[in-house]
Amino acid sequence: MKSLLEKHRLEYKPKIPHISTPQPIPVHTTLSHLFPYLSKAPKLPPKPHPRVGVVFSGGPAAGGHNVIGALFDHIGPLVGFLDGPAGILTNSTKPLNRADIDPVRNQGGFDLLGSGRDKIETPEQLSAALRTVQQHKLDALVVIGGDDSNTNAAVLAEYFLAHKAPVQVIGIPKTIDGDLRSPEIEISFGFDSACKTYGELIGNVARDAVSSRKYYHFIKLMGRSASHIALECALATQPNLVLISEEKKPLKHIVSEITDLIRRRAAAGKNYGIVLIPEGLVEFVPDLQESVPHLEHDAHGNLAVSQIETEKLLVDLVQKQIPFQAQTHFFGYEGRCCLPSNFDANYTYGLGVSAAEALRSGLTGIICGMRHMHKSPEEWLPTFTPLVNLLHLEVRKGKEKPVIAKALVDLHGKPYKALTQHRKRWELDDLYLQPGPIQFFGPSEITDSCPLIIS
Repeated sequence: MKSLLEKHRLEYKPKIPHISTPQPIPVHTTLSHLFPYLSKAPKLPPKPHPRVGVVFSGGPAAGGHNVIGALFDHIGPLVGFLDGPAGILTNSTKPLNRADIDPVRNQGGFDLLGSGRDKIETPEQLSAALRTVQQHKLDALVVIGGDDSNTNAAVLAEYFLAHKAPVQVIGIPKTIDGDLRSPEIEISFGFDSACKTYGELIGNVARDAVSSRKYYHFIKLMGRSASHIALECALATQPNLVLISEEKKPLKHIVSEITDLIRRRAAAGKNYGIVLIPEGLVEFVPDLQESVPHLEHDAHGNLAVSQIETEKLLVDLVQKQIPFQAQTHFFGYEGRCCLPSNFDANYTYGLGVSAAEALRSGLTGIICGMRHMHKSPEEWLPTFTPLVNLLHLEVRKGKEKPVIAKALVDLHGKPYKALTQHRKRWELDDLYLQPGPIQFFGPSEITDSCPLIIS
């Protein structure tokens, strides 16, 4: 069963750029000793009709099904791995034909295959992955995931080459956090849809605040490390205050800043307001970590920041300085499986077409992306970046490991400078914007808008 809107979205035809023979970006890496094969920018003999496997990895993001739809349209039937990388290890698969794919075009979620956060990194796991792709006689594997997932893609590509297995590995940049970025990858897919969803909610809450005039709303936004979501939503809604983790302000400074804001607004007769808090703030404020007992870490050694109620902690600390009424919110899962915006529907389909062209050209160990995304989709420029170019060494669980570095908010970049130019006015003046829900019909400047942080 589908809603009327879901049915209408099935009919949307994504706009995509012209994608000619891929021109890979040259390899430049300091990790050639760890990736000797990928460091040589290898090419494999392309197959006229390659047998391709596809896997979702990590949290869902709007538009993922369109990657698979484009691969099917340009390659043919696919082998889908169920429940993320675990499906590769356990050889759990689903054949994907038109009857499977057509009902999920331009739809949200990863429910066609499911997803998971398992890694493939130990010798035993890598050997199991090789057995699986060989059993299915795969010529290629497309990994749709974020920074950790595409690090995994690089490791798999190197392992297959080292074991003389002619299996191409292509990465697709997915994460609502927006932290998988490079000069060749302007944004990851899912970010635009998530931020538009959060922007609607923030705008609604802001309008409620200025209507009821009695609450401060402390709103935590998903984004495990980087503050791209908080920055994007601030530019879209103009809250009274937004915290940016990368500013690395001490906890005492943050509490003082919020307290001062509440005092100044009270003096102006305004006992209400909107404060945006990035989920990853706790990672950048050591004394905030000290205020949270029993910090838990996930399986990869990262702080489980979504479980830390930073918004409530800040309310408690500020209320010790000044009395005020507060409501707290956490907008996270609400944005991961929404219907993809036109931007994400176009982008993901274009990424799938790019992946198909990369397969036809024999590329492996690369990640697809786009540039010039502030222009119309027909003018976007597909990119094909060696995954090793994005890798660096990072300490994980006490050991140095090659990982894709998370792209944090650039405090010298145009989006952050736009924030600093306006944020002072937002403190006392109620300049809240109400973006409303994602628009699929109407003027193109609304339906086809791109993220503000790349416009």
